[in-house]
Amino acid sequence: MNNFYLTLFSIFLATTLLGCDANKTPKVDYQWPVLAGFPKPQVPENNPMSDAKVELGKQLFFDKNLSANQQQSCASCHQQQFAFAEPLPVSIGSTGEVMRRNAPALVNIAYNKTLTWAHDGLTTLELQILLPMFSETPVELGITGHEKEVLARFNTVKYQALFEDAFAGQAPNFELIVKALASYVRSLISLNSPFDSYAYSGNDDAISESAIRGMNLFFSERLECHHCHGGFNFTQSTGHEQQLIDRRPFHNTGLYNVEVKPNEFGYPVVDIGLAEISTLAKDNGRFRAPTLRNIRQTAPYMHDGSVATLSDVIDIYAAGGRNIEYGKFKGDGRANRLKSQFIKGFELTAEEKQDLLAFLDTLTDEEFLTSPKHGVSQASSN
Repeated sequence: MNNFYLTLFSIFLATTLLGCDANKTPKVDYQWPVLAGFPKPQVPENNPMSDAKVELGKQLFFDKNLSANQQQSCASCHQQQFAFAEPLPVSIGSTGEVMRRNAPALVNIAYNKTLTWAHDGLTTLELQILLPMFSETPVELGITGHEKEVLARFNTVKYQALFEDAFAGQAPNFELIVKALASYVRSLISLNSPFDSYAYSGNDDAISESAIRGMNLFFSERLECHHCHGGFNFTQSTGHEQQLIDRRPFHNTGLYNVEVKPNEFGYPVVDIGLAEISTLAKDNGRFRAPTLRNIRQTAPYMHDGSVATLSDVIDIYAAGGRNIEYGKFKGDGRANRLKSQFIKGFELTAEEKQDLLAFLDTLTDEEFLTSPKHGVSQASSN
């Protein structure tokens, strides 16, 4: 992290987040699109939700003017039809620089206890959003060094009105841009899948018999899936007004076990997961378990997009890890000594595997993937 970004990060933290309890949900008029009886997400006290902020954030999210060279928007790597992920192994920044990680889906991210693939210190969107905006290694939107130029692009009649509605009397600045983007991303709630209809609305015909068998497999101790992908959001990384405890949602799934030094094995040094932040050897290879909601739309899978299909993912877990027999990442992940206790392998018949896939398909929320309320027209996004 360079000095400029450290300075920016520190200023933003000091001026907008210190003194704010991110575990409190302020009383506001915003109507969360959640099912009856569901808890509401937590939001920072200094950035309560409002329809005006969501609308401003949505326009900014799809606007390529937010990148220094006007080549990308947030939506370039987070596309609605792919559950706000993208069908690439890893993302490519606005300058063509290849990232090292897969773009995570923005599904129910308002409920996430931690953000990004492997950082236990990023617990609010207001902090996380700074990374793609201002990072220099790697460059994503590339705003650093072009702040005045980028900000000037939003001095238009359209944006002046949007900022006035969202932040009355305040001139556009990057703090407000971040708050608006965070509000929009928090609004991306997906709770209208066939599974939801079956589980929470009492519609017994919402999912097939095959999917029901797959659901029973998913929640069985035989497969152990629910230990990392549990709860209504199908991930341990969940926090809301009724759950404040951090469940440590980072896991080593035996994806790699390369020889990084003579007789020393672990994840490739290009990305060692949570250990990069914690500096603890035990965290080598630990990444956050993502939500499985809309999982069919978010291929390829894993933190580095190295697994092409859901069928392949199931095969890896059934084997108790991934054995790579040749190439630069050659190694038997099944033998990774830091592998999660839940990745112990299991046997599935061909029919059972299809049942499990059928269940995962019931987590697809078609409205979430297509609703105009989450997107903007192509004309207004340019």
